[in-house]
This record gives sequence, C-alpha cells and structure tokens, in this order.
Amino acid sequence: MLLNDTPYIIYAEETPNPATMKFVANRLLLVSGATAEYKTPADAKDAPIAKALFQFPFVKSVFISSNYITITRQDSVLWEEVTNELRTFITTYLNKGNAIIDKLPEKQVAADNTFTKTVSINTQHNVPKNEVENKIIEVLEQYIRPAVETDGGLITFKELKDGVVTVQMRGSCSGCPSSTMTLKAGIEALLKRLLPDDVKEVVSEAV
Repeated sequence: MLLNDTPYIIYAEETPNPATMKFVANRLLLVSGATAEYKTPADAKDAPIAKALFQFPFVKSVFISSNYITITRQDSVLWEEVTNELRTFITTYLNKGNAIIDKLPEKQVAADNTFTKTVSINTQHNVPKNEVENKIIEVLEQYIRPAVETDGGLITFKELKDGVVTVQMRGSCSGCPSSTMTLKAGIEALLKRLLPDDVKEVVSEAV
C-alpha cells in the first residue's frame, strides 16, 4: 500500500539530448536535492527501479532526481518505439509500491587536496578549498543547476586550477551534442562575467 494515497502519474518529456528522455512524476521519487546515476546493471544493485529498467535491452543508463527519471537509450531503438512502454512500466512499478532506491550511491569528495570524504551523491559538489571555489558553487547552484535539471541533467563542481573550472555533467547532459554550447555560451560566459579575475575557462569531465 502506498504511504501517499495519490497515485503516481508519469509523463515523458524530451530533452536537448536526443539519446535521453525525461520521465516526470507528480510526486517526489527521492528526497529533495538527492540524485543518483546508474550506467550499468551492476551499478543498480541498491536501486530496485533502476535494476528493473535495465531489464529492457535498450536502456543504456538511468539517472534519478527529485521527481523525474532520465533514461538514456541504446542507438538500436527510437524513442517513438519505446517511450510509451517505459512510461507505462514506470507508472505501474511505482503504483504497486515497489522500492525506488534502497541506498544512494556514494562518491569520493575532495577535501584538502585528497579524496577522503565519502558522501551520497546528491547536491554535493567537491568541497571548496577557498572563497573563489565557494562562489563558483554558489553561481552553479543559483543560476545553472535549475536550468540543467529542467532538461533532466545535473552539473557539479569538481575543481578550479589555473583559472580553469572543471565541472561534471550527468543525466541528459552526459554526451549531449548541445552540452558543449551550453558549457561555453552559458556556464563559462556567466562565470567569466561574475568572476572575471578568477575564471578563464570552463571544461567538462566525463563521469
């Protein structure tokens, strides 16, 4: 039985990345701010819903955040062939009261130049080492993250070195053809405008 009597309703929403589709729910799937990404079935051992989605041979990766699931498909299928099937499956799965995630995945977060602190993947960026890095994270959180989440993705700060900001992009942003334009024309331009003495370039690191 569902703790919340409101049934789940799922609708599909296209993203700028043609390989991904965002499946949005009318209720939270994870606590606010939490995210989780699964790139292989083995990654999904603690995420029953992701494990179930990987049973579909055309599912390449699964990204879960707040009230949506972003799915990346294999090139062997088109979205018009599988979107309704996935939407129906997710709706039925959730309304049966099945578990979503038993335990959030973990990542290493930099602290004092060494990777020593382990946290669940959520809103966490790498720990800022100075005020400039802290300001960069504030800009990402205030101006960039909301727009990226609307498209079914996630952006996090990794490091600032010699004026180069390294970010990590997940969900629909990972492998998106337009992500380079977003990175340069959007994120880089904004950070250079707000922090002209500290930021020279923004690059993305694959995760």
